[in-house]
Amino acid sequence: MKKSAALYLSAREASAELAISPATLYAYVSRGLIRSEPSLDSRSHRYRAEDVRLLKQRRTPSPEPRGLRSFDADLPVMDSAIATITEDGPIYRGVNCIELAEKDTLEHAATLLWDVAGVDPFSRDNCPLVSGEMRAVADAARRAAPIDRTIAVLALAASADPRAFTRAAEGRAMVGGRILRLVVATMLNGSSSGEPLHLQIAKAWAPDNKHAADLIRRALVLLADHELNASTFTVRCAASTGLNLYDAIIAGLVALKGPKHGGAGVLAAQLVKTLVDGDVAPVIRERVALGERFAGFGHGVYKHGDRRAHALLQALARAGAAQKLTREIPERIAEATGEFVNIDYALAVLVHTLGLAPGNELVLFAMARTVGWIAHACEQLRHGGLIRPRARYIGPAPGRSPAFNRP
Repeated sequence: MKKSAALYLSAREASAELAISPATLYAYVSRGLIRSEPSLDSRSHRYRAEDVRLLKQRRTPSPEPRGLRSFDADLPVMDSAIATITEDGPIYRGVNCIELAEKDTLEHAATLLWDVAGVDPFSRDNCPLVSGEMRAVADAARRAAPIDRTIAVLALAASADPRAFTRAAEGRAMVGGRILRLVVATMLNGSSSGEPLHLQIAKAWAPDNKHAADLIRRALVLLADHELNASTFTVRCAASTGLNLYDAIIAGLVALKGPKHGGAGVLAAQLVKTLVDGDVAPVIRERVALGERFAGFGHGVYKHGDRRAHALLQALARAGAAQKLTREIPERIAEATGEFVNIDYALAVLVHTLGLAPGNELVLFAMARTVGWIAHACEQLRHGGLIRPRARYIGPAPGRSPAFNRP
């Protein structure tokens, strides 16, 4: 199968997906509802699969209340050139992140997502400017949660960086490089360095594990961006008000902490701890019988499995991680529930394999996703305009409020 196949459908496939005639398909294209472009052979046209499926969702009633659905087709949809999601994995500006993670670094993924060519955001001299106040806050918060400490330091960082408010695209990329290095150093309770980020993290977390650097490098690239998720949308909303990049990243870090987003990795770590010793079959059977969910399994976007998780678990298996964690547990839970492994479980296995404390799943996630947040903040700032969705009012009609009519 061609690499681009997951992104496109033929006219026949698109018509079948929507149960419409080719003539109706062409009408949708003419109205701008479905994007179309010439096929590689130039003899026919191909159609964007995500547009076809979004239109299908709009035409299919959901059993959930409108406005309360996850991944609702009526929720905000934005044009972005940064990334998209396919069943073959996220695509970073035309490059599959699964393939990118085989050999590239987070820094290279960043220059790709930030669309940088004329400058090097990760030159050795592009280090963050750290004020005395920032150092004092970092020292005072050394025992605080890494994300909380980083939020506190970032709150002071724009004032210390005289180029924080630059509007030049290359200038923003350089600011992005300083932010990423500051985020990693602060989360590690260390000093900023020009050394590759995955090596810094591996030396701080697992200096005696010969596989740690490569495994961390892979995870960072796989997590760098994931289109318009909750934290990224939060970042774009914040950036649309005209915030500098430092403050926009704070918005993303706060949103990421939620248990339904980045915090799911911590819950997956608890699952790993529960299942790592003893027979997994009775534990899974009991939890299924009780109707309990398995953190790290199932995904609102990937219906047939998260390719990022498979890629990381395969790398862990090659590095000697327990087959029980990399293969047996995912297969048994999928068989029992029909839900496939996602990246949160794979991160939990990585943290367990490296002998790290639970909670570092979220820290690694935050380090990596900072790259995507910077990309989206820059794109939003470049396009301009305030993001201001409207609410669909479902409250009492005027004059009929129970509180208003009380005696």
